[in-house]
Amino acid sequence: MMHWIILPVILPAMLAPLIAFVMRYDMPLARTASLAGTVTLLAVALGLAGMAADGTTHVYRLGDWPAPFGIVLVLDRLSALMVLLTAALALIVLIHAITTGWDAKGRHFHALFQFQLMGICGAFLTGDIFNLFVFFEVLLIASYGLMIHSGGKERIRAGLQYVVMNLAGSTLFLFALGTLYASTGTLNIADLAVRIPEIPAEEAALVRVATILLLLVFAVKAALFPVQFWLPATYANAPAPVAALFAIMTKVGAYAILRIHTTAFGPGSPGTEDLAGTWLFPAAIVTIAIGAFGVLGAKRLMPLIAFSVVGSMGTLLVAVAAFSPGATFAALYYMVHSTFAAACLFLIADLVITRRSQDSLTPTAPTMQNGLFAALFFAAAIGMAGMPPLSGFLGKLLVLDALRAPGVIGWAWTAILAGSLLTIVGFARAGSAIFWKSTAMPLPEPVEGAPPVAVPPRATAGELAPTMIALVALAGLAIFAGPVSSYLEATTTQLFDRSGYVGAVLGTGEEG
Repeated sequence: MMHWIILPVILPAMLAPLIAFVMRYDMPLARTASLAGTVTLLAVALGLAGMAADGTTHVYRLGDWPAPFGIVLVLDRLSALMVLLTAALALIVLIHAITTGWDAKGRHFHALFQFQLMGICGAFLTGDIFNLFVFFEVLLIASYGLMIHSGGKERIRAGLQYVVMNLAGSTLFLFALGTLYASTGTLNIADLAVRIPEIPAEEAALVRVATILLLLVFAVKAALFPVQFWLPATYANAPAPVAALFAIMTKVGAYAILRIHTTAFGPGSPGTEDLAGTWLFPAAIVTIAIGAFGVLGAKRLMPLIAFSVVGSMGTLLVAVAAFSPGATFAALYYMVHSTFAAACLFLIADLVITRRSQDSLTPTAPTMQNGLFAALFFAAAIGMAGMPPLSGFLGKLLVLDALRAPGVIGWAWTAILAGSLLTIVGFARAGSAIFWKSTAMPLPEPVEGAPPVAVPPRATAGELAPTMIALVALAGLAIFAGPVSSYLEATTTQLFDRSGYVGAVLGTGEEG
């Protein structure tokens, strides 16, 4: 067996308790260990992406127990892509947290950060739904701690809402698992793909119930209407580096929908083949509208960015809802783009808010490096809104091109184009208030005898570097759209090859 496959789970799992118990009082040492671990994770993810690039589905059997009786991790192009995306984003966010000093506002930031990476990577690699639940809980427990990092009344209140919502989702997840196991006798994704088509349609009621419950659970994770309301408050009140890392968390829900509803509940499944798409499409349309109007009506910078994330998830899930190779390819391209775009906006917002001492969209005296921050903000806003020349334009163009079927094109095109217009207007309004109107505000006159007003320091190269890297990633996705598209098309083809996945996991076909 290829032991490299388990490293994205084992590496942060071993590093996190080491940091928590040995290095929590030594911040330089904790930073060094966390940074070294994240760089190593990125190197491993690159190696795994290279392994999966030939189209082979690699299977790692824990304890050498064969599926479906044992726990398996599965590496294919899609899981390798998601692990690589997670590792790249994690390194960008960690550098920002270290250079800005966010990590020093609590003893356990780096330990929780590594536990979070363990849960996310495990969710992308697992080959059965029960362990998907386990890894969901790991990443959620870590995210609870990260969410309230550095404290504050508003942060604690938003964290409580986040905890309650996700606990409800976890409860539904357990109900779904019990229902599915009672009707099929297995929770292995490949084994489900074999057993569900064998169930007579008149006896598949429990399977349909489990399908809907799982879709609802994943909708909670992906912030899909009508359970999207937790995201704006959570992301708006979380520390900015944490909110940037959370950009990948909603993608876990989208990934789970793609993986399970394409493989386990795919063609030939009685009564479940079109069930997800039927409910997913209208919910995604409403999610786009909520995100767009939220951006337009936001009065603070962090909620504005949070609502833009809601809108981007709607756009992503509109493509996913088609469950076709062309739409899935477009969804994967847009998924990579939207992850970096959201993270970039949160990192820029942190730099700006730190120097303005507030995030309200009202003009104040201009900050130092106002022009630089304005340029970075508008570049990231262009990416999120889907305007050329960055990758957001190509991503939305691919989604629109894939959704041209009668009965779909009118709703999808109207929602995406109108949502993009409202998002552009909302970001333009926010940028104008923060950067352009502020230049007309007079600087406060010094008061005789009063203590001097502290001037925020200039952003250093280290603080600006993560934001720059995220913008370069958006530009790179556009410049190298050809090679990226080739990889994603091959990824989509492999995803829809159910027989290849099943054969590799259950030992009846090619495997690594």
